[in-house]
Amino acid sequence: MSRAFPGIAGLETYSLKGDDCCVEVIPSRGALVTSFMVGDEDILYLDEATVADPTKNVRGGIPVLFPNAGPLPGDTYPAHGKSFSLSQHGFARKLAWAVRQAEDSLLVLGLKSNAETLRVYPWEFDAQLTFSLVGRRLTIDFDIQNPGMEPLPVHLGFHPYFRVPDAAKSVTTVETDATHGWDNRTKREVPFTGWDLTADEVDLHLRDHSKQETRLSRGPGLRPVHLSWSPEFKVMVVWTLKGKDFVCVEPWTAAAGALATGEGLLHVQPDERLSLAFDIEV
Repeated sequence: MSRAFPGIAGLETYSLKGDDCCVEVIPSRGALVTSFMVGDEDILYLDEATVADPTKNVRGGIPVLFPNAGPLPGDTYPAHGKSFSLSQHGFARKLAWAVRQAEDSLLVLGLKSNAETLRVYPWEFDAQLTFSLVGRRLTIDFDIQNPGMEPLPVHLGFHPYFRVPDAAKSVTTVETDATHGWDNRTKREVPFTGWDLTADEVDLHLRDHSKQETRLSRGPGLRPVHLSWSPEFKVMVVWTLKGKDFVCVEPWTAAAGALATGEGLLHVQPDERLSLAFDIEV
């Protein structure tokens, strides 16, 4: 069985073991992966104070973005002839997920629709996250079933914070063949000519990154990270802040605002399910 122990702020934490590596997950804090140790190096960044304070959004680890990645226009979207409100990145990262299965290198967590979710996202769902560790590869499988009577809209993203020292950002790269992207700071489309991760803030959404993978080189002496994902992920977001020791590389299934615009929005038909995967290998 996967070992459960009191972790940050006494929160129940599950540990998965691989080859010279260990992954830790806190189900009650939005199914958050808090650590991915390889040898003596944690490849993830985590601000533990934000984990310990339930009133704060966690900064660090691997938050799950559902049922919306990014913000909605005015934090609202239309459905069923009404207007509903959802904050940036949705509610899945804030709610407690139930433990459905725990093994040495496998953890299965579930989140079902309830009165709280139906007030802001008026569809029934049964979502499941499976974390599996094989060698030095962490796979996160997101599976969602639609038990309702109408199509279920899905906008999913993962938001991993990779540990990159601020001083190493000048030589940090994220492989891409993208030629343009949405600059979320200036709110305009810009040509992509290369990375400068030393800026005060980089928040670039690459919509024509054609590969279902990328490689993050984190600077001298740090292990590079290879990321891959299901073809349904259409946008790669790269975000960092000056003075902070992280670079986020985030696969999203659609651009921000998809629940409102419908652009790129996935749908699960009644009594059907959708399965998506995200791999991180060191």
